[in-house]
Amino acid sequence: MPNEVLMVLLIEDNQVNIQLIQKLILTSERSPLAGGKSFELTCVESLSKAREQLEINNFDVILLNLLLPDSNGLETLTQIQEKKPHTPIVILTASEDETLIVKAFQMGAQGYLQTHNVDSNLLAYAISLAIERQQYSAKLEEKQQQQQEQELESLELLVNSIKTSVTARMFGSEPLKESVPDIFEELVAGYGDLLDLALEERAYKVEYNISEKLRIMADKLGFLKAGPRDVVEIHTKALKQKSKNATLAKAQAYVIEGRLMVLELMGFLTSYYRRYYIGMSNINISPKQDK
Repeated sequence: MPNEVLMVLLIEDNQVNIQLIQKLILTSERSPLAGGKSFELTCVESLSKAREQLEINNFDVILLNLLLPDSNGLETLTQIQEKKPHTPIVILTASEDETLIVKAFQMGAQGYLQTHNVDSNLLAYAISLAIERQQYSAKLEEKQQQQQEQELESLELLVNSIKTSVTARMFGSEPLKESVPDIFEELVAGYGDLLDLALEERAYKVEYNISEKLRIMADKLGFLKAGPRDVVEIHTKALKQKSKNATLAKAQAYVIEGRLMVLELMGFLTSYYRRYYIGMSNINISPKQDK
């Protein structure tokens, strides 16, 4: 949009770099890559000062040096993201370490500039591109959020559609969340812990034998005369709890892992009842005959 003023926060303690960016930001406005936009620059030299600025002002983009007097490395990026998760960040670096740059992108940075190789055109382009990427990411997140909400709604509809569970018909038992609410909450917490372990397995290539833990949980559910509705209720509540304060990416990961876990748990519960009825059928309950 022509004549639009973009608010830019520069977080940098190197005076040479500060002066360079201040000079370039003025000439960047004349760059065709700026699209007619102008820039208003605010400079701070530490993470603590940056956090203060982010408390009182809204910025369209942040230019961030990862090496600051009170913060170092990618932790600096994390700290700024926690404060303003939806503001695009462009990393300023003198390093040519591609691993660092790739990791910063994976963590959510929307661009980077090498301070020894930047000019007004590159600066204008990096700012504009970072904002566009953030807008695209926001639309993608909104779509993913809608999909997650729809999935949870579908699970709730499934729960409500199971008017009387299989085990309720067989044993006359109530849903676990009503009959044994404390145990139900323990099962939800345990299932949530397994979701965390599943994410760790995928991220760190470790092995927690989650299948065995699900089998043990299924045996406990079987002992409690639980049914499909109970399993879905445990799964749904755990997903909601885990997704509540998680990033969108992590919430999506919980949903994906949960799809497999709930099916596996349901399968183990079915196996439990199969073993139970086979055992019952082998018990001789005919009356003893008098000799």
